[in-house]
Amino acid sequence: MLDDIGVDSEAELFDIPDEVAFDGELGIEQRSERAVVSELRETFAQNDDLVEFLGRGHYSHYVPSLVDNLSARSEFLTSYTQYQPEITQGFLQALFEYQSILTELTGLPVANASMYDAATALGEAALLAERVRAASGSTVLVPEALREGKRETLANYVDGSQLTVETYPYEEGTVDTDALADAVDDETVLVYAETPTVAGAVEPALETVADLADDTDALFAYGSDIVALGLLEEPAAVGADVVVGEAASLGLPAADGMGTGLFACRDDFLRQVPGRLVGAAEDESSRRAFTLTLQTREQHIRKERATSNICTNQAWVALRTAMHAATLGADGLADLADSSVRRAHGLAAEIDEIDGVAAPVHDRHHFREFQVSVADAPVDASETAAGLRDHGYAVHTVGDQRLQVCVTETNEHATDGLVAALQEVTA
Repeated sequence: MLDDIGVDSEAELFDIPDEVAFDGELGIEQRSERAVVSELRETFAQNDDLVEFLGRGHYSHYVPSLVDNLSARSEFLTSYTQYQPEITQGFLQALFEYQSILTELTGLPVANASMYDAATALGEAALLAERVRAASGSTVLVPEALREGKRETLANYVDGSQLTVETYPYEEGTVDTDALADAVDDETVLVYAETPTVAGAVEPALETVADLADDTDALFAYGSDIVALGLLEEPAAVGADVVVGEAASLGLPAADGMGTGLFACRDDFLRQVPGRLVGAAEDESSRRAFTLTLQTREQHIRKERATSNICTNQAWVALRTAMHAATLGADGLADLADSSVRRAHGLAAEIDEIDGVAAPVHDRHHFREFQVSVADAPVDASETAAGLRDHGYAVHTVGDQRLQVCVTETNEHATDGLVAALQEVTA
């Protein structure tokens, strides 16, 4: 191969600048294990000890110890993609249950085994829409307030396709339906709306969004997360064609980056689903068995028929989500979701009593999080957030005059301190 290419070695295939090329020395002093552990402890001790009231896509819910202990079993923790069903029946069944949980929550009949995260799931939905839409068109419509990282990931996913991404405005933290109606046309292939929105507001106009998409034969992609789906009306009932979002709200602590994307869709798109599908069948003894029934990667089918090149194995994280959801049960999940509304409502009401501060900013129901205005306070949002950090609390800033606060069962114990600190900082 090297002769045909016309080079002497494989090293000539790579153009690595000298300043970053490996020179044979790592520059790391050799030390004992005890010395390394001691240094790491000193490094970790420098982290700020803050109570986080952060959200905007990354949420902290209590993860039962059962999830940690069971998922850490070697047959789960060391497993790669379950290509060999004869030795991975347990893991395949767990993934089948994960898919089943998603289909129950979304009302849609098809859910895949795992995605990277909510942002890449949205990117896959856009590419699916391009593949299945019969009419011409290349526009993907998303909210103008879409979280920056999700927006950038979507742009990366559609780069190289014929798709373009455009935005529509929000009003009161949710869809401005009149503006969206003006934006949707025959060039639209996908309309994306989410609930809760990036501001934590519950979207009241989902059926309208679905109708606007349907009027032009565009797909409606519904964005949410697995906890919110335990309370909100199921997406299929409001006209969703595809559901994407975050599944790691269960099973993982907030990692501010690590996640698991959920992806569900209508039967029509079964063979267009990215990633893998686990199915139930029978073995030669007529016993129920599980296997990967659909693998749409380039590795498994002809390149021109591949739907995605997703290949990182997210199965272990999906397993944790399934374990957590099964531990909660249907009633437990509904209770957790309901408490996410009640906690946000209660904390917003307390904050609203502070002079110069108003909460929530948007006249909507809220799920977990809400925005706070400090427009009438003597300090702006950045100064307020810095003051809260000095008191041991972390919140998001949204522009110059707003904060965003997220409350769950993991930080509820600190809400009184947060309110007192906010009152002091804005006095």
